[in-house]
Order: sequence, then C-alpha cells, then structure tokens
Amino acid sequence: MKNSFNNLIIYNGYPLSVVIAVTFHVGVLLSLLYLQVDSKAETMEIVPAAVIKSLFIDENPQVVNQRNAERRRVETLEQQKAAREAEARRQREAAESKRQSEEQAKALAEQRERERQQAALREKAEVERQLAEQKRIDREAEERRLRELAEARRQQESENQRQQQLDEQRRRDQQAAAEAAAAEAARTEFELIQSAMGLIQELVQENWSRPPSARNGMQTVLRIIMLPTGEVTDVAITQSSNDPAFDRAAESAVFRAAPFRELGGLPIKIFNENFRSFSLTFKPEDLLN
Repeated sequence: MKNSFNNLIIYNGYPLSVVIAVTFHVGVLLSLLYLQVDSKAETMEIVPAAVIKSLFIDENPQVVNQRNAERRRVETLEQQKAAREAEARRQREAAESKRQSEEQAKALAEQRERERQQAALREKAEVERQLAEQKRIDREAEERRLRELAEARRQQESENQRQQQLDEQRRRDQQAAAEAAAAEAARTEFELIQSAMGLIQELVQENWSRPPSARNGMQTVLRIIMLPTGEVTDVAITQSSNDPAFDRAAESAVFRAAPFRELGGLPIKIFNENFRSFSLTFKPEDLLN
C-alpha cells in the first residue's frame, strides 16, 4: 500500500499537502450538498467557508531519490530508445545508401561493360580492317615481288648467257695465251738450256789439256752432279773413249772449269730438271787425225 501511495505521489507529481487539502474540500462540498437536500427550510443560512491553512510537508529524501532515480531511468530508457531508433534509422539510411551505391556501382559496371564491349567490337572491326588491308598490301607486294623476281630471273639468264659467252671467249683467249706462253716458255727454256749447255761445253774445252794419245773422233760421256751455285760435287765417266788418258783429261777439265757461276741465274725449276745431274758428251774438235 505504501509503495502504491508513493508511486501515486511520484507519478502524479503533487505534494502530499495539496492532496489532503483537495480531499478535505471535496468532503466538505459533499456534506453541504447532502445537508441542502435533507433540509426543509425554505432558506438556508449561508455559512462562511472555513479557511483551511495548508502546510508544505518536507518530502522524504528516500522518496525523492527514488523518484529522481526513476526519472533518470525513464530518461535513460527514452534516450536508449531514441538512440536505438537513431541507430535503426542510421542503419536504414546506411542500408539504403549502400543499396543505392551498389545499384549505382552495378549500373556503372554495366555501363562500363557495354562501353568495353563496344570498344572491343570497334577494336575487332579495326583489327579486321587492318588485317584485310595488310593482306591486300602483302598480296600486292608478293605479286610485285614475283614480277620483279621473274624479271630478275630473265635478266639473270640473259646475263648468264652473255657471261657464258664472255667466259668462253675469255677461256679461248686464255688458252691461246697459255699455249703461246707455254710455247714461248718452252722456247725460252730450251734456249736457256742450250745456252747453259753450250757455255759448259765451252768452259770445259777451254780448261782441257789434250793428251798425246788423243785422236780425232774420240769422245767420252761424263755424268756431272752440280749445286745451284754452279759448284761441281762429282764427275763420273758413264761412257769411256777407250783411252784412259783422254777420259781423265776430260774429267779434270770439268773440275778446272767449275764452278759454273753463270748457271746461278737459271730458274730453280730449269736447274733441277736439267743441270742438277746431267750428262755431258765431251768431243773436242781440235784433235789430230
């Protein structure tokens, strides 16, 4: 009961003295009405209303604290409710903003995808056009290259024929020149050999001492071995004259005539083939009958 009364005071918000005064006045008013109904007097004496003095009674601190605590709790609940509503509103707004952002992002992505596809189609068309153009250029270049190749082949064949003719003419000229040179060389070589052989014959005869037994028509064949400097390293009689004195005189004449310095100017090929080892027929012309 006390708790209900305290709650009544807290929820209504009126002081206790005011409640008592109001109750008292209501009771007096009801009494007057009752007396007026039961009275048979024609007139009613008006009784001045009693003056009631009300006093303010100090409230219980515990009640005040409880009321304040309850008010704070209510305010806290209202604040929490307002916070929850604000949070819910914020979340709804965030969800709506997120949804709009997602829709905008989706629309932007779809727009970009369409633009990308259109760009890809344009790029594909451009690539196909460039490929077709490049094929046309390559085909024309290949046709031009084939024509140039055919023309070059024709010119090359013509040039080859002309070159073959020139080569054949040059070959004939070279062959003729080689034959002429060979003939000239052979003639020159023969002349050199004959000249060198005549020189050796002459020098040997100049250095020959005629023995008393020498007679006209006598001859001996000598095998002479010589160095490129013209020095004689060996002399051998390969065919005797049947006169030992004549043979020895011819052999001695060769050694006295050596070295044959004039042979040092011969080409080494001619020397090796004709004078490194050669036969000399010694047949003096100033013999007695």
